[in-house]
Amino acid sequence: ILILTFNTTIFSTDEGSSFQRQPVSFTVDTLLFHPSEEDKLLAYSKEAKLYISTDLGHKWTLLQEPTLCCYLYVTCLIQNCSDKMVTAQFLGKIDHNSLSVQDEYIFVKVTTGNRTKYYVSYRRNEFVQMRLPKYDLPKDVQIVSTDENQVFLALQEWYQTDTYNLYQSDPQGVYYSIVLENVRSTKQPEENVLIDILEVRGIKGVFLANQKVDGKVMTLITYNKGRDWEPLAPPTTDMNGKPVSCKQPDCHLHLHLRWADNPYVSGTVHTKDSAPGLIMGAGNLGSQLVEYKEEMYITSDCGKTWRQVFEEEHHILYLDHGGVIVAIKDTSIPLKILNINEGQSWSIHNFTSTSVFVDGLLSEPGDETLVMTVFGHISYRSDWELVKVDFRQSFPRQCTEADYDSWKLTDLQGEKCIMGQERMYRRRKESSFCIKGKSYTSALTAKPCQCTEKDFACDYGFERAPSLRLEGDRCYPDFWHDPDAPPENCHLGHSYKSSTGYRKVIANVCEGGLNKEQSAKQHSCPLLAPKGLQLGIKGQMLAVAPGDDITFVVHQEQGDTTRTRYQVDLMDGVRAIYENLTVTDEPIQHRYEKPGVYRVNVKAENSAGHDQATLYIQVTAPLQDVHLEVVPIAGRNQEVNLTAIVLPTEANLTVFYWWIGDNLQPKLTLENSLIARFSEEGEVPVTVQASNGRSMVQDSKTVIVYDQFQIIPLSFSRNLDRFNPNIPEWRQDVAQVVTKILAKLTGVPQDSLVTMVKPGLPTTADLYVLPQESTPVKRSPDYITEHELQNCDRKNYKNHGSLLRPEESSLTRPWLRFRKLPGRNVYAQMHNEKEQEMTSPVNHSEDTQNIIQGEEFIDDDLDSQTLGNAGGRSQFSCPRLTRKEKL
Repeated sequence: ILILTFNTTIFSTDEGSSFQRQPVSFTVDTLLFHPSEEDKLLAYSKEAKLYISTDLGHKWTLLQEPTLCCYLYVTCLIQNCSDKMVTAQFLGKIDHNSLSVQDEYIFVKVTTGNRTKYYVSYRRNEFVQMRLPKYDLPKDVQIVSTDENQVFLALQEWYQTDTYNLYQSDPQGVYYSIVLENVRSTKQPEENVLIDILEVRGIKGVFLANQKVDGKVMTLITYNKGRDWEPLAPPTTDMNGKPVSCKQPDCHLHLHLRWADNPYVSGTVHTKDSAPGLIMGAGNLGSQLVEYKEEMYITSDCGKTWRQVFEEEHHILYLDHGGVIVAIKDTSIPLKILNINEGQSWSIHNFTSTSVFVDGLLSEPGDETLVMTVFGHISYRSDWELVKVDFRQSFPRQCTEADYDSWKLTDLQGEKCIMGQERMYRRRKESSFCIKGKSYTSALTAKPCQCTEKDFACDYGFERAPSLRLEGDRCYPDFWHDPDAPPENCHLGHSYKSSTGYRKVIANVCEGGLNKEQSAKQHSCPLLAPKGLQLGIKGQMLAVAPGDDITFVVHQEQGDTTRTRYQVDLMDGVRAIYENLTVTDEPIQHRYEKPGVYRVNVKAENSAGHDQATLYIQVTAPLQDVHLEVVPIAGRNQEVNLTAIVLPTEANLTVFYWWIGDNLQPKLTLENSLIARFSEEGEVPVTVQASNGRSMVQDSKTVIVYDQFQIIPLSFSRNLDRFNPNIPEWRQDVAQVVTKILAKLTGVPQDSLVTMVKPGLPTTADLYVLPQESTPVKRSPDYITEHELQNCDRKNYKNHGSLLRPEESSLTRPWLRFRKLPGRNVYAQMHNEKEQEMTSPVNHSEDTQNIIQGEEFIDDDLDSQTLGNAGGRSQFSCPRLTRKEKL
């Protein structure tokens, strides 16, 4: 299937001979085939929906809607997938992209702070924390194999850089014991990690690994799933039949396994399920693996004896169950090398008349095939060339039973009982020139052996002591492990066996003989005190809005659960007692109506002891807005108060981030104000962000810093307080009116005057008189003088109920009036969306209907509306200003 466009796919059922177009009703992001049933498909859409098709994409069924709060892992049958399947909540946030499904196991990773825990689900049951040796502090974990009901994993310790330690588990994948240290690793592009270990196909329990110790890499082999490791024995002769100088224990055979540092070496060891015992790879003889050496070696008895076949590495392909081996160099020599007797002799054939740089080999499906495809290019600038080679005509007949003999599997020490049984396999005789065919089977007989000490490995919490060689294979408990302690899942009324330090190697089928697990003592499970109690929230949101539904999840790592009482206090008057709370995974659902901080407490208690967990929940509405209140003008090195007004005003536990000037590092406060100083003159940007865990809002202002200026306090009539909505927009509009009027009255340029109306009641303001940058017009001084104030005092005006008056003035005659006029309203948006009226300044004449509204505050014709009457004589003078400050 190919995704032609996001809403169209094309598919072929005849290996690409023909294609059909199929429309799709959703936008395809990812397609995934079923691993064994070819007509079944999963599709993930751009809208985060999951679909299933059981007819190769003709019809799609929606399985899962998108989930907004978190990532979910759901196991269900296709016919019964719904949100009701999500019954157990996983406590904690799963690391992104850490979920891995392999055979019977599901793995996830959870990182909290600087500690990481790994969890496993066996056969789709609940997740259980994986138990590694107590003081292992893994930086990384890679799953190597999950065959035969056992997990092989590679773990990188905190002190390791390019090596991993290899561990194996019990059948459930929970308890792990070390089997090999310092296995070589490397990082590939996109942070992929390759562990230099290879499972040999065809014979279970056989692994190859490259161990790196003191900078030297050595290839090791195990025949019993990691219990024992040995270096590879070197061949006795080279490819020309001459004796080699490589002698054990100082010299061995070493192979490139999964990769090679040399980019021109493929570094792959070739094995096949239908060709047991046949292993072919590139490497060298010596005391360690050399990266640039790629001599080719082969074994047909599963690593016991080896032969050199080439001096350089070749592309390798097994055909006809390994009965035919094709080896081709990647150079432009038009030759193929063919072998039919497990590497004993080779035939050279031309397969094309032109030179081809070989990139790789492919075989047709089926172990019995004798058809292969060589793909490569004639030159480095040419397209790919594909050459199909059919060897079926080269063989005159099918093999019969007389064409086979047998061989018995042994390890390097000659031991015939491997993984608890003696195994015998068949192979074609060297003199037979025939095809094995589709009906060929390699295994002949398998006979169980009596159990010996080699059939048992160290149990969890135990390991061999390398320094005590006289004790043989004895396993000793680690200092942190108590073999007689009950397991974590041991419940009262049940029994358990204390470990003897040994467990039978997984998949080992030995019978009778020695049983190193038999001496385990039987114990009754005691009542265990609860331990490791954890309290969490579905979705991980610790800050919620009033009225939100909250689902609390309780998890207990250790101790009895069936006879434990769980006391839950939600801190808003709701208390409850639960039985078996962590066994049934019953969630606690609640809703807080009032804002505040709630300390939720859960106490688990039985007769053996108790444990408790606490969680703080912030219940607060999302922040709607923040307004930064700051003086527009500040003196150099003078204290300035920065205040952030947030909405809604009852928001609790709000954190404020303050950025002043060009400093990228903010100052953090829990108060909504901050005292600042500005050391340099000029414009200083100030930004505040308010965050309450659910939302974040921001406001910015600019403060102009001067070395000298005046501040003149202003006050207003009480009449204005009735119409003051106490919002920033209203204060700004009134400040603009006052500034323009005073600039006209005093003759001071408007750019030199700034009015700031202060928050709250009574309504007050500060007038800032700034130094003029150029020579003033009509004025010589840069400040409003006492002489001007006296002139203002001498002028006689009618009293009509002033709203603006100079603070601390001895004059009783107000000089400016605001009043309400019919049909003249200025609106201010309030939180209850009620229309509010704001009075506007007018002149003294009763018949004057002019009023300043909205944008008219900044109109150029302000004079005609506020300063002139019918006779053209000004009805206003400067206010009575009695205090002058010079900074």
